[in-house]
Amino acid sequence: MRLTDIDVIPVSHSLPAGEGLGDARGFGHERGTTLLRVETDTDHVGWGEAFAPGPIVQATVDELFRDEVVGMDPFDVESLADRSYTDPYHFGGSVFVQSALSAIDVACWDLIGKELGRPVHRILGGRKRETLLPYASTMYFTERDRPVAEPIEEAVAEGFTAAKIKIGTGVEEDVERVRAAREVLGPDARLMVDCNGNYRPDQAIRSARAIAEYDVTWMEEPVPPENLEGYREVREHVGIPLAAGEAYYGRFAFKRLIDDRLVDVVQPNLARCGGLSEARRIASMANTANVAVRPHIWNSAVGLAAAVQFAASVSDYPHTRHVPDPMMVEFDRSPNPLRSELLEDPFDPSGGELDVPQAPGLGIEVDADALERYRDD
Repeated sequence: MRLTDIDVIPVSHSLPAGEGLGDARGFGHERGTTLLRVETDTDHVGWGEAFAPGPIVQATVDELFRDEVVGMDPFDVESLADRSYTDPYHFGGSVFVQSALSAIDVACWDLIGKELGRPVHRILGGRKRETLLPYASTMYFTERDRPVAEPIEEAVAEGFTAAKIKIGTGVEEDVERVRAAREVLGPDARLMVDCNGNYRPDQAIRSARAIAEYDVTWMEEPVPPENLEGYREVREHVGIPLAAGEAYYGRFAFKRLIDDRLVDVVQPNLARCGGLSEARRIASMANTANVAVRPHIWNSAVGLAAAVQFAASVSDYPHTRHVPDPMMVEFDRSPNPLRSELLEDPFDPSGGELDVPQAPGLGIEVDADALERYRDD
């Protein structure tokens, strides 16, 4: 089996006027990502995603990967990540190279699964999981005023038993938002918070101490991703576990987080971290150091499918028969047709469980009509 063609497909969706949403850093008005479709001489098709702008992904694929990938056996995919670091030597670890690599890598794993007739998570060597625990990623900051607890109420009505909410605009508002979420979720649900790197260490420490009474499962990106010493400072002064990963690319960036014990949870995004090959290496490092792994997902349905397959493969180490914290996957609850319409059989998190596709490869079929509807060439 050899790759014969690569098609880079930008997709986007604009939010209605006045309906912008976002985090502590500001509002966004458009959802966009880049899909990648590969074909083989055996008539298989594989899908991947680069969580980066389409023109940049197109240029990166054309300049750095196309000549090498066309004609490649997908089973050789794990060597592609190594070559991306050594050639191009000086910028192989950059976000755009790693995003393009991610899309190609995931598409190759999709092809491998289809060739072998097995879902990707079983090929990655993990345990056989049929369901995962989805957590609602919700309670965004929005342009339109709405009751603070309304998004959590909607998530609970859908059956979610875990949620992550946005904070990071000041201690008093953080407390108000966390208190409201906890009151709706109840005492037993898992509640995570995300600052999106909007704090200095001293501010993050004050916020973490103020919300600690609400039993927070983790605080995500308390400080900017480049402020590694800030992570160390926060971790030394608060009891809430710290999480990060969406703004790190490739195994070497994650190695620093893990080796220096800067976080308790690493969160590789499968459309930016280097794909499934790199994510598997990251998970192995994390498991060895007894650091939890929970993928970050704010992508299209293709990136979600890759994250679900990856999450289903991650080891429960050091747990045996009793697993205190089930494997969770992020499920964005903002309006996003790139997540809800691109697949012929969309993922359904209602009822508090997310089925892991057991069909070969990623286990998905892309809806051609929806793809054309949101295509943004």
